[in-house]
Amino acid sequence: MEDKRKNNGGAREGAGRKPKEDEIKFLERLDNIIDKDDAIDSLKKLIKEGNFNAIKLYFEYRFGKPKEVIENINMNYDAGKLTDEELKILNKVIEDKY
Repeated sequence: MEDKRKNNGGAREGAGRKPKEDEIKFLERLDNIIDKDDAIDSLKKLIKEGNFNAIKLYFEYRFGKPKEVIENINMNYDAGKLTDEELKILNKVIEDKY
């Protein structure tokens, strides 16, 4: 059987991260049209107004984004073996919580 993957692999045009040079050029263009002190003053104003998104942005940049916590879920139970009573209990828990 012929392998038809011959030209199917490798990097695709436009894929991946843009070159650092492009990023630097973009930042320079932004700096030419947006005064960073004005941007900081605007953020400060929004924070003082109690804007949650502005406060969140500040904290994430100042102190780092908090680690996401995933509750411990036991996935070792075979759902195909649930009894009718277990399904009733599970449905009640879901209805009560959501």
